[in-house]
Amino acid sequence: MTTTTGTSRRHLGLTLGLLAFAQLIIAVDYTIVFVGLPAIGDGLQFSEQTLQWVVSAYAVAFGGFLLLGGRAADLFGRRRMFIAGLFLYAVSSLAGGLAEGPELLIAARAVQGLGGALLSPTLLALISSLFPEGRERNRALAVWGGAGSSGMVLGSLLGGVLTETVGWRGVFFVNVPLAIAGLVAAFWLLPADGRRETGRSFDVAGALTATAGATLLVFALVQGPTSGWTSTVVLGSLIGAVLLLGAFLFIESRSLDPLMPLRLLANRSLSTGVVVTASFMATFGALAYFFTMYFSEVLGYNPLSSGFGFVLPCVGVLVGTQIGGRMSTRFGVRNALIAGLALGVVGTVAFAAAVTPGGSYLSIAPGLAVLSIGQGILFTAMFAAALSGVSPEHQGVGSGIVVTGQQVGGALGLAVLVAVANASSGALDGTADVAGIADGIRTAAYVAAAGIAGTILIALAFPRHRPEPLLVSPPVSEPAA
Repeated sequence: MTTTTGTSRRHLGLTLGLLAFAQLIIAVDYTIVFVGLPAIGDGLQFSEQTLQWVVSAYAVAFGGFLLLGGRAADLFGRRRMFIAGLFLYAVSSLAGGLAEGPELLIAARAVQGLGGALLSPTLLALISSLFPEGRERNRALAVWGGAGSSGMVLGSLLGGVLTETVGWRGVFFVNVPLAIAGLVAAFWLLPADGRRETGRSFDVAGALTATAGATLLVFALVQGPTSGWTSTVVLGSLIGAVLLLGAFLFIESRSLDPLMPLRLLANRSLSTGVVVTASFMATFGALAYFFTMYFSEVLGYNPLSSGFGFVLPCVGVLVGTQIGGRMSTRFGVRNALIAGLALGVVGTVAFAAAVTPGGSYLSIAPGLAVLSIGQGILFTAMFAAALSGVSPEHQGVGSGIVVTGQQVGGALGLAVLVAVANASSGALDGTADVAGIADGIRTAAYVAAAGIAGTILIALAFPRHRPEPLLVSPPVSEPAA
């Protein structure tokens, strides 16, 4: 697959296009429902307490099953798990569009999350196995990351357009033909898995405790801001998560064929990468929520205008992913990480300073552009760094570990920053007005900037790798003419 013949190069370029397309589907599915939530609530008579589960059901299933999905990719085959993930997306999206009540829609969203948990680590494992570490993999990760950022803005735009034209059901139906197209292409482009290795077990006990523990942890982080951190359901979930994850680590330490070999965590790149990806989502990832709040609550944008408001930051991320791939190759992933984080601090501080009750989109645009470019650089570099040195047979579970850290970090960061914003805005005592909301957003952004600055210290723990020399041959991710 990595030979330099024109046919192999073209096929590999098309394969990367398929992997990027699948990442775009995941990103679209994550964001497309946000704009349509009010219409979904009215159409299916959701209560204020249950509407959040249209989003939370996806997040809980996605975060809870990632380790299982990564291990399944290693054990049963990456093409099989790619196909299974897209199949679940297609079926659950169809079911969601046809739902006639809240329960069926929430169940469909949970199945979509399961599909994402199978698909996401499989995509990273395929990139890591098909593209050699260094220049080619950095290029591939830049394309993959660019597709994810494009999917974020496409989801926001599609959510607004479809909700206002064909109704909220369109935000689910649109995924069906996309997933089917990816399924058809997978049989042609992805390498066959071959037979499953004999003598390897699935580690049922490890799978059950890891999945249940991670699911309870993500559930508690998602539900905490709504139910209260001292509520019985949240405290019970946190205690259960700690016990189950502790049991999981005990089982893995004694298993002959563990779900997650603990020796993987001795890889400094992987263990540091998990912390960096978690911090990335807790800071950069959570800021998207506050962009939406500023657009709708302070600037008074309607859903479609809010969708267009995300064009600038998503273009910035797209540009940043391409810069990140080149920087990682030329200067090393460690230096690319630090550069991305430094830009993130500058941009986030500039955004926060421009957030005022009488502000405008133009006033926040410079900060949005700078922080988004930094985010894109970091997105490419952190995955390149985290998966360096992970053996081919463990790329799936390694990817699952990294993406699990990403999901947990996102849920925790959003919960903390929302609490900070609410305390500053007056939302806790019901006195929030436009000025208060702007003050809360600004405070949360400053806290996020501090978190990004702190992540620089974590990034310094990545081992120094000598940068690869630049090559003059065309990048393997680009099909030959």
